[in-house]
Amino acid sequence: MLYHMYEATRMAIMPWRLGAQAVRNSVMAPWSPLSYTPFGRQIGSAAELFERVTRRYGKPDWGLEKTVINGKEVAVEEEIVIHRAYCNLVNFKRDTKRKDPKLLVVAPLSGHYATLLRGTVEAMLPDHDVYVTDWNDCRYVPITSDRFNLNDYIDYIIDFLHFLGPNTHVIAVCQPSVPVLAAVSVMSGWGDICVPASMTLMGGPIDTRRNPTAVNKLAKEHAIEWFERHVVTIVPPPYPGMGRRVYPGFIQLTNFISMNLDRHMISLNELFDHLVQGDDEEADKRKAFYEEYLAVMDLPAEFYLQTVETVFQKHSLPKGEMIARWHPVRPEAITKTAICCVEGELDDISGVGQTQAALDLATNLPDSMKHYHLQKNVGHYGIFNGGRWRREIAPMVKEFIRAHDHELGGKAPKVHAIAS
Repeated sequence: MLYHMYEATRMAIMPWRLGAQAVRNSVMAPWSPLSYTPFGRQIGSAAELFERVTRRYGKPDWGLEKTVINGKEVAVEEEIVIHRAYCNLVNFKRDTKRKDPKLLVVAPLSGHYATLLRGTVEAMLPDHDVYVTDWNDCRYVPITSDRFNLNDYIDYIIDFLHFLGPNTHVIAVCQPSVPVLAAVSVMSGWGDICVPASMTLMGGPIDTRRNPTAVNKLAKEHAIEWFERHVVTIVPPPYPGMGRRVYPGFIQLTNFISMNLDRHMISLNELFDHLVQGDDEEADKRKAFYEEYLAVMDLPAEFYLQTVETVFQKHSLPKGEMIARWHPVRPEAITKTAICCVEGELDDISGVGQTQAALDLATNLPDSMKHYHLQKNVGHYGIFNGGRWRREIAPMVKEFIRAHDHELGGKAPKVHAIAS
């Protein structure tokens, strides 16, 4: 009933949204005398803000149509190379003959669309042939499709790595650090020739016993049955996935906002001020952020519940107890994949040390193939987006990838840092 109540509330608010749009359009029209008065601008800005925060945002566009290689602008084409029920593998094809390392960016399946990593992809495009896991919103996955859990996530990663072939590099941002490490561990145990050349784990919950955050503590406070009863619900009609059990995106968004409610209130108040003052440049920046941040998707219930239990409650991976299908997950089997762990000093989702645990688990990997980077004065989002990502983290990751690329062997030209 939770999802039905949400949909009913959204429909009830729709006339108010339409009214707010009408007020904004009439008050802020060039022919309206009110648009030239402080009172009129306040009314119009308040109406626009109300409409924006109550709107349901669809999946944002990637908007990556070009990049710069060797100082020249190069066209970029988005192409789906593998289509699956729950995920598309997207390649950002660059109009260049230059051979750069293949890079698989594994986006989190945690409520936001993969486009949240737009800044990550944009920074890596000049120097890599980039592929991204573009996850689908479960409310649009037909109920006739198979279920999807953490094991299926690991299977997808292994399949994508087989498609891309040997000497591929992987970046896992946040939540997928666990399934990526699991996939590489299983492939290493097989002696798989497609095991990636390097793996960069960024702000991931490898071992949430280390420096636990509020998110980790919440997962430990309740039994898995509590999560199943309170946050898992059924997709209502008319969506193609009606009848499917999901962890709704609107619940995850509520949790995200509640964790930093004061910060969001200040940010929205600043947006209001920018709108009133006519500071379009700053207002557009805030709008762009919230258009991405408020766009959420539903997760498969099986995946969500298995992840909570395996990663946050049982700590199966760091304890050596994790099983992927029937394969034991043994990070000590990793001997050919270089590992880089990136953490943010102010990360309030994955605490400092949780990602670094991957380096300790890979006991048979030489120290020369391990790298750790702690970014000062950066929270969770800043690890993979923003100025410090572009100026400091991305160049480091690029150098790490090229140093462990089997074909380049660290002899490639200097990588390109993107200016802020």
